[in-house]
Amino acid sequence: MSDYLNERLNKILPRLISDDFLSGSGLGNEIAFHIFEYPPEDELRVRDFLPTLLDHLPKQKPGLKFTHVNLFDFVIDHLQGRGYLEKALKMQREKGDQAVEKALAGMLTADKLAAAFVDVAQPDDHDLILISGVGSAYPLVRTNSFLTGLHKFLGKKPLVLFYPGKFDQITFRLFGKLRLSSTLGSTTKTGKEEHYYRAFRLVP
Repeated sequence: MSDYLNERLNKILPRLISDDFLSGSGLGNEIAFHIFEYPPEDELRVRDFLPTLLDHLPKQKPGLKFTHVNLFDFVIDHLQGRGYLEKALKMQREKGDQAVEKALAGMLTADKLAAAFVDVAQPDDHDLILISGVGSAYPLVRTNSFLTGLHKFLGKKPLVLFYPGKFDQITFRLFGKLRLSSTLGSTTKTGKEEHYYRAFRLVP
């Protein structure tokens, strides 16, 4: 792990347990969505870090109610619960990834995923929501459109998303390469880049 990433990871716990962070102090009218972006090649390092973070949160902030959702596992459970997982796997083997993505598009819209996510995460019962597994869930879940779908459900609830790519508080670039539209979760037909402004970098 690079020293720089290690320094940033070590700043996460103090940030999450601070009263200012949990209360949304200083955000004005903005929602409390925060992104911890990191180089995709450090994905396994971040995965190894998460159990330690989850273990230390209640020790450092007794009484803190939080939940962690792996986005990939969430999508798998979502499909399985609706009887689509085996069908999707069969289609992937026979017709490929694009056919599966197209077939599942209707049930994996931003609004439907957001509503299902709320049922799992139960934001009213928690002070903090953590999300990982973004890279594994692509392209079935697009970060920009998913976060947009969560706006009306989470309000001021603090949410932290661990993101393997680049985020500069204007643009998401998954894996440091893909330019994703804030509306559609993909580049526009003209190639013009659209931006997502309603999130903050967790650690500079």
